[in-house]
Amino acid sequence: MTKHILAALMGVGAVFALSACVSLQSGPVGNTAVPEPAKAVDLTRYAGRWYEIARYEAGFQRGCEASTATYGLRPDGLISVLNTCRQDEVDGALRSIEGKAKVIDSGVNAKLKVSFFGPFYFGNYWVLDHAEDYSWSIVGEPSGRYLWLLSRTPAPSSQVRDTILSRARDLGYDLSLLRMTKQPEA
Repeated sequence: MTKHILAALMGVGAVFALSACVSLQSGPVGNTAVPEPAKAVDLTRYAGRWYEIARYEAGFQRGCEASTATYGLRPDGLISVLNTCRQDEVDGALRSIEGKAKVIDSGVNAKLKVSFFGPFYFGNYWVLDHAEDYSWSIVGEPSGRYLWLLSRTPAPSSQVRDTILSRARDLGYDLSLLRMTKQPEA
């Protein structure tokens, strides 16, 4: 296998992305009653770069710092996904993986299926809540084992951070399972 293929298979960035690992890994359940997404999602406004502020730790993200997810609207109606992170430290080796997502609840656009491994597997990606101005987002999936807290900036204000954490707690998530993500200083 080439280095590029190995890197793509081994590297999974932030977010966020739920791939085959979702069904294969079993971690602690941080929410036994994951709610349905709270708001509709405007995909045009959701597109762009997101910085991971915190997550439930997952094997496919082990050692990831400075994690980002970048989404884009494709001409075929799918959503492009690029997840990146730095290995072990904010200036560590770059890891990235590209995937695609499709909306499964048209009209609301808050439930997606994401794949990083071609047509073989699509994992759940639910935008459970987001700020009205799309400055933050909470992403999870039905098992309650995965959670990502995202922001449009790498260092949101303490007020915004507190809002995200409070909202995640209100959605039923155990915040003691969160792993805070280091981001480079501005």
